This record gives sequence, C-alpha cells and structure tokens, in this order.
Amino acid sequence: MSINKLLKKYYITLFFILFIQLAHSQNYSYKKPSRDGTGKVYLGREISTIMGHLGAPWLERNSRLSEERTDLVVKSIGLKKNDVIADFGAGSGYYTKRLAPLCSLVYAVDIQREMLKINKNNMMRNKVDNVAFVLGSDKVTNLPDQSLDYLIMVDVYHELEYPYEIMQDIHRAMKLNGQVILVEYKKEDPKIMIKPLHKMSVKQVEKEMNYSGFILNHSFNELPMQHMLFFTKKIK
Repeated sequence: MSINKLLKKYYITLFFILFIQLAHSQNYSYKKPSRDGTGKVYLGREISTIMGHLGAPWLERNSRLSEERTDLVVKSIGLKKNDVIADFGAGSGYYTKRLAPLCSLVYAVDIQREMLKINKNNMMRNKVDNVAFVLGSDKVTNLPDQSLDYLIMVDVYHELEYPYEIMQDIHRAMKLNGQVILVEYKKEDPKIMIKPLHKMSVKQVEKEMNYSGFILNHSFNELPMQHMLFFTKKIK
C-alpha cells in the first residue's frame, strides 16, 4: 500500500473517531453545580456526586432490609443456577453476597479500588467463592462480551459520570435476551427523605435508557421506597 493511501486511511479513521467523540460530548451540558450535584447535565438531569468508600458502613446498615426490602429485590430477579449476573456499582458487596448463592457467577464491578477491596474481604468472611471482581472506569465496564443474563444497579445509575458511554458498554456485555435492572429511589414521592439528585422518576429513567438502546420490559412495584425497572435491548 502506498504512503498516500496509508495517510488517507489514517485521516479517515481519525476523522471518524473525532466525529464520534464530538457526538458523545454533545450528550452533556454543564451548569453551576447544585448541592450534591456535579453540574453535569444529561438529558435534562443533573448527575449527582458519588458515594465514596467511606460510605460502605451505611450500605451494610442493619435497618436496610426492612427499609428497602432488599429480600424482595433479590427474589424478584428470578435468578437460576446457571445464570450470570453483574452487580454494577457493587460497593461493599451487600447485594453481591445475596446474589451469589442463587447463580453460577457474579461479576462485582466498581470504579473504586477501595470498594472492591471491602467487597472482596466481605466475600472471604462469608465464604463466597463464585464472585469475579472487576475494576471498571467512568466509561468502560471491563465486562466480557455478551456474557450477562442480568446486570443490576442499586442506587447507582444516577451517579454515573458518563451514563451514555457506560450503557453502551453494558449493551455490548449483555446476552441477546439479557436484562438490565435499575433500582432507584422514587422521585415521584416527596415523602421519601433522600437527597433530590439521588432520586429518579420512571419517566426520566425510561427516557435515558431508550436513548442508550434499551426498552422497558417490566417493573416490580412492591418496594417501599424504590423503583425496580427491568430493561432489555431494543430489537433493531
């Protein structure tokens, strides 16, 4: 191949990469951060700040079962022994250790090394051995292609710094009929005393997930404070 053809191919590839990056950057706008917010806006919603690893004890609080009915969350997924699930934003491992006995493998994914260390120690204490720990980033999950029957995020989605990019990568990691499950505090209910940016409405979640290539399949509506929404890939 001649030098001119190589250069032409290089510049076409570079142009394509820059075009994609520009298109993605236009998904976000910026404003002065509100309380507990980042100032970064995605499809009309300000993205919240994230919970650091120092918040791990709150995730493991004794009252969580009765407050959030975490037992119903786990049961309503309907896991089978051969299923593979990702606990995305796994944190301390509260859900990881509850999901593991019900399936063949749990990918515990987090972007904080400290949280993964806490999670790993938690699994060792509880003698859970079917968990793979994955360090993700703000744009990439590092999960294998088409490997997941389920992926669950519990009070995590609203904190994603790059929700579009992460959901595109999750789309890649899901099996054809795999389901993405989002659990988020109900923005529609003012009686739920959670910081406003840590709550989401069904309308907003659907809007964002549709934009990322997912469609609402069904919902579980028996949780006291949270939505539990099941999404599948859009059929092209």
